[in-house]
Amino acid sequence: MQAVDTNSGRAVYWGTGRRKSAVARVRLVPGEGKLIVNGKPGDLYFQFNANYLGVIKGPLETLGLENEYDILVKAEGGGLTGQADSVRLGVARALCQLDPDNRPPLKTEGYLTRDPRAKERKKYGLHKARKAPQYSKR
Repeated sequence: MQAVDTNSGRAVYWGTGRRKSAVARVRLVPGEGKLIVNGKPGDLYFQFNANYLGVIKGPLETLGLENEYDILVKAEGGGLTGQADSVRLGVARALCQLDPDNRPPLKTEGYLTRDPRAKERKKYGLHKARKAPQYSKR
């Protein structure tokens, strides 16, 4: 959904991404390609890990828009990997709102698919979700 930022008058595109227990609310704003997560620069927030930053920039690189939009993120829950993947999904969804023609290439690359895997609950009588107590025959 496109909205207009009241302070700057620029168009803002929203997208929400989820992965495991992480949720990222992403805003795309025309700019020079900065990534701000929870008020910190993206490389600092993701501990200068090139893998996380590459995952996040993937949808923009697919469309050739790396240095045209700033990414502003509010990320909650989970760890850095889950948050990075949730930001990627949020960016991809925001790009679909920017231009519906962006959808097919993003879909082909798998950026619009939410990863449904989550931690399995622990069952009573077991140590973990599936790890059973040691079996003694006698």
